[in-house]
Amino acid sequence: MQIHVVQPGQTLYGIAEAYGVSTDTITEANQLSAPGMLVAGQALVIPIAGQYYWVQQGDSLYSIAKRFGLKASEVAEVNGLSLSQPLQVGLRLYLPPVPRRQAEVNAYLEPRGEEVSQALQNAARDAAPELTYLAPFSFRIKRDGTLEAPPLDGLASIAAEHQVTLMMVVTNLEEGKFSSELGRIILNDQEVQDRLLKNIITEAKRVNFRDIHFDMEFLRPEDREAYNAFLRKAAGLIHKEGFLLSTALAPKTSATQVGAWYTAHDYKVHGEVTDFVIIMTYEWGYSGGPPMPVSPIGPVRQVLTYAASEMPAGKIMMGQNLYGYDWTLPFVAGGQYAKALSPQAAIDLARNRNTAIQYDYRAQAPHFNYTDDEGKQHKVWFEDARSIQAKFDLIKELNLRGISYWKLGLPFPQNWLLLEDNFKVVKK
Repeated sequence: MQIHVVQPGQTLYGIAEAYGVSTDTITEANQLSAPGMLVAGQALVIPIAGQYYWVQQGDSLYSIAKRFGLKASEVAEVNGLSLSQPLQVGLRLYLPPVPRRQAEVNAYLEPRGEEVSQALQNAARDAAPELTYLAPFSFRIKRDGTLEAPPLDGLASIAAEHQVTLMMVVTNLEEGKFSSELGRIILNDQEVQDRLLKNIITEAKRVNFRDIHFDMEFLRPEDREAYNAFLRKAAGLIHKEGFLLSTALAPKTSATQVGAWYTAHDYKVHGEVTDFVIIMTYEWGYSGGPPMPVSPIGPVRQVLTYAASEMPAGKIMMGQNLYGYDWTLPFVAGGQYAKALSPQAAIDLARNRNTAIQYDYRAQAPHFNYTDDEGKQHKVWFEDARSIQAKFDLIKELNLRGISYWKLGLPFPQNWLLLEDNFKVVKK
């Protein structure tokens, strides 16, 4: 699979001719809404076996092969070169496909209202072939230990049809926000806690959920040990019934990190008690904060490296956003919130505003600026083929269990093509 960055003046026809594919192939793969109007800086996925690489200063066959997970002799042979031959800068090399490793893939989806919209059902059905887990968000805990279920229309049949494990997401959400008081009740009142666990198991059996996933956030720091004890109790009951147990964790970089989102999340204990964890490695750039990448590669790496020091890497799923944000400038804290948008919408916006897409190589994230019809300046950070490939490379480098997406319903066709190109998705 080739990632091609559109240069000023390039056309879809010229790009297709250069790679020996049809314009329709590229249009379909990238779901281009305006094939005749490419955006400078736009990343395209070209569906070919393997990829091409242009030699840069300081490259050698050995360094190139190591970077792409190949053998130097293999690269030399396929390109008709000798191992001792110096490489000329600008030389185009063909790199054959690399064997894919296995990975587990989860995707949350968040129905709004009383039913799962047809659009969300379609998104789940389209993604299902590339999923291990499908996670409707969420079963909300009530203060008496009962549960308020989300709409599930059609999701169980979609999961069954594609051998996808349904994940039962259980949260301490109350009136749209994570509640520390609700958390306090659940984690410290044994009677309510026992009723909750009984209800969870009953509902899981009824709907055929096979993973119980606790996403308990904004807990009181003093409830850290209570949360650990709750998970140990839950693990005994849940595993006895033959279900998996997983949790969502805030992105920490040390065991001593404190704060409402962090203190009560004990990475070491979660790693010991659960079958796997999902670490929410996104929202550095968020709707109420200043413009910046949503999941910059440096901070993501730092969190995952710390996590792997506290638990087996094979239990860690990296969280990944399927969206970006559009900020109105100048940013004012507590003022207007940034608008979420899909990668597809971001590209369309750049084209409509006649602005080129830039790429921050340190953060591994695309971005652009534009002026709206009222003369206001905007900053957009989003995801593209380059940024998601950087995350896939990190998963392989750190030997993680896989990836978890927040959330379905935001079009990003390049992600799913590259996911399939990089990994064999585990089915259970």
